[in-house]
Amino acid sequence: MTKKKGFLDVISENRFIHILLSILLGFLVGAVFLVIMNLSVSAAYGRLINSVTSLKGFSYVVVYAVPYIVAGLSVAFSFKTGVFNIGAEGQFVVGSMAAVVTSIFGASLPKPLLIPLCFLAAMAAGAIWGIIVGVLKTKWGINEVLSMIMFNWIAFYLSNFIAGIPAIKNEGTAEATKNIADNASLLFSKDFIKSAGLAPTANWGFIAAIVATVLIWFIIEKTTLGYELKAVGSNKFAAEYGGISVNRSILTALAISGALAGLAGALQVMGMGKRISIFTSQEGFGFAGIVVALIGCSNPFGVLVAGLFYGALMYGGSKLNLEGVPTQLINVIVGTVVFFIAISVIFENLKRLKGRAAVKKAVAEKEGKK
Repeated sequence: MTKKKGFLDVISENRFIHILLSILLGFLVGAVFLVIMNLSVSAAYGRLINSVTSLKGFSYVVVYAVPYIVAGLSVAFSFKTGVFNIGAEGQFVVGSMAAVVTSIFGASLPKPLLIPLCFLAAMAAGAIWGIIVGVLKTKWGINEVLSMIMFNWIAFYLSNFIAGIPAIKNEGTAEATKNIADNASLLFSKDFIKSAGLAPTANWGFIAAIVATVLIWFIIEKTTLGYELKAVGSNKFAAEYGGISVNRSILTALAISGALAGLAGALQVMGMGKRISIFTSQEGFGFAGIVVALIGCSNPFGVLVAGLFYGALMYGGSKLNLEGVPTQLINVIVGTVVFFIAISVIFENLKRLKGRAAVKKAVAEKEGKK
């Protein structure tokens, strides 16, 4: 006779249900704050939904989502391979700067050549930024999390330095780089945007995000490389015993993860940003990638959906002030969602303890009958 599963069993075994429950709890906590502030929950959430469900609104969501999707893929890929890439922020920054510099100096190149060149430059910069940390870890045993945090700040100040170089700096009063070359822009034509009723920044970036999603899924699930990287992520000692080079796998994982984060930076600046301003604080795209990877369960297609969800929150949240609601409410919702996702280990431990208690009870009953 099959024992009926309880609520705890369902939550601990079904990741999708747990994610969905976490999202619902996030919006519930947001509603509680709205009530405390004496604001209308229905008006606030109604504004949030209405702002992203129209054609133009959804096109804004897609534009917002693209860098989050690809940054999320970067973090999800590293999660799958047992490396916590908290350095995606720095890789994003150097990738976006590499794309800008390439577009400025390659402005005379035709569009079909310049756009791929900008992508490659961004991916190479992000990959190098990841590999440096990988070498520090594999050669000298330096903790990758600490290294990545430091390299995030190095990327931050390096970007500001490059943005101030005369050949790169904007010729006007703006503290920013020159705009990317027109041939490096991913924007749809103005006539198409106007006729379709899309956001003014609608661009081809989402196509690149979909291609990256499928490619990463294929690498992880259908290739020998993916199998080796997952093996190292699951148990590096067993993988090493099986003949897999752990150090090489770590370097490969960080290179691919860094390349994706760099690509995310290129898609942001070539599709929406147009130029890079002198930073006063970190923009947080790489850190948002961690959130997207968590919500997407580190599954490439889950990350695609999670990125769209996050983009909807970011764009829809920017409209909440029309209802007198602080836009920071979105940060509260996202933070709550991440909190409940992160404590999933509690459900797993409770289930494990419950299983042990059941075993002990069965053993005790068996001994009592003797």
